[in-house]
Amino acid sequence: RLTGQQQEINNLIQRKIAVDEENARLKNEFSNLSQKFKDKSQELKDTEECAQKKEEQNRLVIKNLEEENKGLNTCCADLLNDLEKLRKQEAQWKTEKSGNDVRIKNLETDFTEAREQMKDICSNLSSQVAVKQEELSQKDSDAIKAKKELQQLQNLYRQNIEHTAQQAELIKQRQALNTD
Repeated sequence: RLTGQQQEINNLIQRKIAVDEENARLKNEFSNLSQKFKDKSQELKDTEECAQKKEEQNRLVIKNLEEENKGLNTCCADLLNDLEKLRKQEAQWKTEKSGNDVRIKNLETDFTEAREQMKDICSNLSSQVAVKQEELSQKDSDAIKAKKELQQLQNLYRQNIEHTAQQAELIKQRQALNTD
């Protein structure tokens, strides 16, 4: 019986050694796994912190982009308003230009007609001036004739006065002779 017990003790010791070895191996594996778990936990923590930082950065970037987008939308609205104003102004200028073109065309037509009328008036005036010059020339000629006639009449008148004076003198002499 002792040998059976000894055998059983030996078996138990061997099993205990095997269990102790298994325990040591499992403890070692557990220790390795714990270290890996710690490492992975730290890595996860670092990754989460990094992800939080990235998320915060992204939130800031999104916020900045939204503000910039607001500014750009405002700028776009202002530019669209300016464009609309410029289009209205362009339409108004086109209308004014069209009106001015019509006025210019009318003025050019009026000017052309006025030029033709002035040509006709100048032509008529030239004709009238030529007629008046002819009349003036005729009157100058008539005046020269009238001067000559007046000169002749004045000469005749002087001669007549002289003749009358001579006659008066002769009459005086006759009366004096008659009286004698």
